[in-house]
Amino acid sequence: MSEPAPLIVFSDDWGRHPSSCQHLISKLLPHRRVTWVNTIGTRPPGLNWNTVTRGLGKLRQWLPQSGGRKPPVSEKQPHVLSQTQGAYAPRSEPLVLNPKMWPSFRSRFARGLNRRLLTRALARVADAMPAPPVVITTLPLTADLVGRVRAARWVYYCVDDFSVWPGLDGRTMRDMEAELVPKADVAIAVSETLQAHLAKMGKPSHLLTHGVDLDFWRAPVSGDTPVSLRDVDALPKPLVVYWGVIDRRTDVAFVKALGGAMPDGTILFAGPQDAPDPALLRLPRVRTLPPLPFADLPALAARTAVLIAPYADLPVTRAMQPLKLKEYIATGKPVVVRKLPATAEWADCVDVVETPEAFARAVLTRLREGVPEDQQRARARLAGEGWSAKAEQFERWVDGVG
Repeated sequence: MSEPAPLIVFSDDWGRHPSSCQHLISKLLPHRRVTWVNTIGTRPPGLNWNTVTRGLGKLRQWLPQSGGRKPPVSEKQPHVLSQTQGAYAPRSEPLVLNPKMWPSFRSRFARGLNRRLLTRALARVADAMPAPPVVITTLPLTADLVGRVRAARWVYYCVDDFSVWPGLDGRTMRDMEAELVPKADVAIAVSETLQAHLAKMGKPSHLLTHGVDLDFWRAPVSGDTPVSLRDVDALPKPLVVYWGVIDRRTDVAFVKALGGAMPDGTILFAGPQDAPDPALLRLPRVRTLPPLPFADLPALAARTAVLIAPYADLPVTRAMQPLKLKEYIATGKPVVVRKLPATAEWADCVDVVETPEAFARAVLTRLREGVPEDQQRARARLAGEGWSAKAEQFERWVDGVG
């Protein structure tokens, strides 16, 4: 049996956070050669702390590392990616490419410069592979590379409508997506809203909603407190918890209503902060934690009374498919979420609400009563949502089968 085509994947930085693309590719690593391309340029540069820290992180990726550590693969190391001799050795990590890039795609100059930088880096890599790779991208910013890099096919894995995402360069993302979509050989969308979005551009797409690793979330939690959660044990109980990116997608009115209704306890937001509404952080019961290691989230769930997703009803939230929803359900804890296209289909498993007042009432009810029996029964359907099955379907579409 011949070896499947190698993959080149453009997405968020490998290992930075467990995105859906990282979950899927992790399942393919044992039998596929994978080169993962860390990219930049989705946010307009600005004089703020997020830009500075992100920029410094990219510079560290590009510079040689001291202390004998092997640096991330760069465009100067294409030989590392060539495995043309001998049998393919299964890997638990992809080979990571950190091409140097200009931190914007907004101007004609910036697009042209990045096109040259990325084409030079990727052409060397693709040409060294034993067969033309399948290129998968979650980012519209690769529009200028189609036809310039050796590839068997291009796959657009549409995970969000980046043109309306808070803090991103929406105009550039919209324009480059409009150029990428007609060039893609295959399109895969994570929600029906995104399928409709692609259909408006004349591109039919496959639907692949997010999965969940049930074994991970249902494994026994150690009695030892992780370092990242030491401050949590001192917070007033009960804990009502959200984990994920803390940004402008949160509906402050929902959180305010809940805080005013709770007689005691803490509303905890755990995750990276990306310019959230300052009013959210000033609410009396709200506390925050920095990003947690993914491995520590089950321990946080074990300390939680109710898990929440108080998203605002916005174009970006109507298009998204939040990873955390199925993770929340898998913990066995009560869950209360805002009614959105991606959450409404799980209304038999969680409390789905539309107003701040209903949100506060639902959380208080779950604090008193826990998960009702009908929701517990309905959650059995989560067994069909594993990442392994999702990855098998994803791979068939990526390879043009089915």
